[in-house]
Amino acid sequence: MLRMMSGKTRRDRIGNVTIKERVGVAPMVEKLVENRLRWFGHVERRPIDAVVRRVYQLEESHIKRGRGRPRKTIRKTIRKDLEVNELNSNMIYDKKTIWRNLILAVELTWWNKTLLLLLYKKLIFLWMDQSALIKKY
Repeated sequence: MLRMMSGKTRRDRIGNVTIKERVGVAPMVEKLVENRLRWFGHVERRPIDAVVRRVYQLEESHIKRGRGRPRKTIRKTIRKDLEVNELNSNMIYDKKTIWRNLILAVELTWWNKTLLLLLYKKLIFLWMDQSALIKKY
């Protein structure tokens, strides 16, 4: 499909990786990470009494496991995704659009990612400043 979009055929002897780079398709692993983090943001923004949130917050110690290596859990996978992308779980509560842009799998340049993080920090600062003014009066 990507070959047809770019107007190339197998006879042109251009590799799949090169075509994906030219078309601008994000790697599959990055799309999976984006979807997991988007789901995590959705679950964390739900009310505490929502079924999805209660199931997610169940203790893992209640589950009896067999012999061998412990299974990889969604919680550990999401924690690793957050660390790799230099995010923390408190960022999801601010603005949904900022969270969406931070977890985007599209090739963000270093400059764009830095601008997004600066915008996030500025919003936190403004929010803290407003909450201090409200408490003051």
